Amino acid sequence: MKLQTEKGEIRISSDVFTNITGAAATNCYGVKGMAVRSKTDGLVHLLRRESMAKGVKVTHNDDSTVSIELHIIVDNGVNLTAISRSIMERVKYDVSRTTGVEVRNVDVCIDSMVIG
Repeated sequence: MKLQTEKGEIRISSDVFTNITGAAATNCYGVKGMAVRSKTDGLVHLLRRESMAKGVKVTHNDDSTVSIELHIIVDNGVNLTAISRSIMERVKYDVSRTTGVEVRNVDVCIDSMVIG
């Protein structure tokens, strides 16, 4: 993504957005980690910290905003609505504060629940 300022141009890689999003989401209460669905067996897998960007999709919009979709695994027994709202607010805040780019929307996909 390119941002034009009076002093020049700033380019922000998609990796920056995915790393900020992954860190913000996994720091929320009740989130076990980021998830990815395997194309071979269709199962949901918990991602390690170094590969959690696979659980995030960032779309750059024409109006210089971003839309974010993230896939997570949560702990059993938590309020899914409350966790989703918390993640949405945290991701929007952290991405906007860190990059200066407005976040249009954050879609949270809960792919699995961990028992125990």
